[in-house]
Amino acid sequence: MDQLITAFAPAFAAALGLQQLLEIMDPLFSWLKERKGLVLKPLSLVVGLILSNYAGLRVLTHLSYTGAEFWDIMVTGLIISGGTEGFNSIIKFLGYTKEKRSVEVQKERALTAPEK
Repeated sequence: MDQLITAFAPAFAAALGLQQLLEIMDPLFSWLKERKGLVLKPLSLVVGLILSNYAGLRVLTHLSYTGAEFWDIMVTGLIISGGTEGFNSIIKFLGYTKEKRSVEVQKERALTAPEK
């Protein structure tokens, strides 16, 4: 788990930076009112894809994905464009998976442990 967090750190930092950039740019687009998302969200996706592709940030690779690099770039770009929320979701999921596996291992040990 610690290795995954370390592996995700550069992409997480990029997502945090992008999120902050959008916060700074938000007032510049205040005149768009409810249509602001129509500009900022695609801009966020484009920046996320650029960072994923040209900065070599990959999320799926660290999750043992061995398919086409295109999909890794796309998914990583989408996750980065979502800011820190996407990474928080991944870390929570990995935590739940680790806990579930720990419970399964404990059950297996209890079933195979010699009786006293």
